[in-house]
Amino acid sequence: MDGNGRWATKRSLPRNTGHREGINAMTSIAIACKGLGIPYVSFYAFSTENKNRPKQEVDGLIGLMRDKFDELRDDFNDNDIKLCVMGDISYFGKSLEKKINDAVEKTKNNKSIVVNVALNYGGRDELSRAATLSAQRNAPISEFLYTSGQPDPDILIRTGGEKRLSNFMLYQLAYTELFFVDTLWPDFTEKELNAIVQEYYYRDRRFGK
Repeated sequence: MDGNGRWATKRSLPRNTGHREGINAMTSIAIACKGLGIPYVSFYAFSTENKNRPKQEVDGLIGLMRDKFDELRDDFNDNDIKLCVMGDISYFGKSLEKKINDAVEKTKNNKSIVVNVALNYGGRDELSRAATLSAQRNAPISEFLYTSGQPDPDILIRTGGEKRLSNFMLYQLAYTELFFVDTLWPDFTEKELNAIVQEYYYRDRRFGK
């Protein structure tokens, strides 16, 4: 979900205003994915590298999560969306960790779509964690990914004009179809999502065969 800060800067607004609009866009796109019959969708909300941004912005992001997570939980419940979280949320402190876990618990029985939200997540960290657990328990690495039991993504969409993975789902994206768009995340709409899904249907996926 790239481009929140730039969206705000273009409008002479604080960067965290862009992040707030980004959360609203995330909810809208999750509901749109549900309408398309997509069973799983993942959003990269806060990376392990985002912690290296200016302290004021990081504190603002964490405060925004604290302010918005109850609302997000209620929106997900209203739309029968199950929330799952990827990443080490202990970084955010006990009160926000509890709020996040409460949202996961209170949406766990929803069935229309599963939404993964990546918080303090990095693909390399996920692989390191999974490899350690795999060695300890003598089981495949895939069983210890945050997305264990879910299919690999068919589509990756990155907004904001950048063309890189930025440490996102490095194991799961092995044969995913990639779409890079210039639209800044708060401006990304259901119409643009639909166009990407339609283009996806015309791609020839061979999985190395």
